[in-house]
Amino acid sequence: MNLRNFFLNGLRLALSFTFLWAFLDKTFGLGFATVQAKAWIKGGSPTFGFLSNAPVGPFADFFNSLAGVFWIDWVFMIGLLFVGLTLLFNKFIKWGSVAGILMLFLMYLAVLPPANNPIVDDHIISIFALGVVAIFSSNKYY
Repeated sequence: MNLRNFFLNGLRLALSFTFLWAFLDKTFGLGFATVQAKAWIKGGSPTFGFLSNAPVGPFADFFNSLAGVFWIDWVFMIGLLFVGLTLLFNKFIKWGSVAGILMLFLMYLAVLPPANNPIVDDHIISIFALGVVAIFSSNKYY
């Protein structure tokens, strides 16, 4: 494996773990971003905290209205799992990357303008990272 593939696979796996960890923590309340009492399997809403508190700017009312909506919770959680698994297993990476880019862009719009930089935040960096993985990954490298 050459250096390019080493870093590309490392980026793919790091992004995979980011999405899978969010899915697992929100599902089971592992105590990092989600306490156990608010876990999805215990009736908590995986979108309520972010969508009811984080949105600012021109789209805040729209995103606040989606907080805790049943089908939004399901689409979000299925999206986290899908993106994480496609990147982990190196299959359907382009579909997973498109889904991840869409999810991250919507989260970026929810916090527009970002708190620490007027234009770029971690959502934008992750969008570009997913784009790199989608364009340059090949299913033959594990």
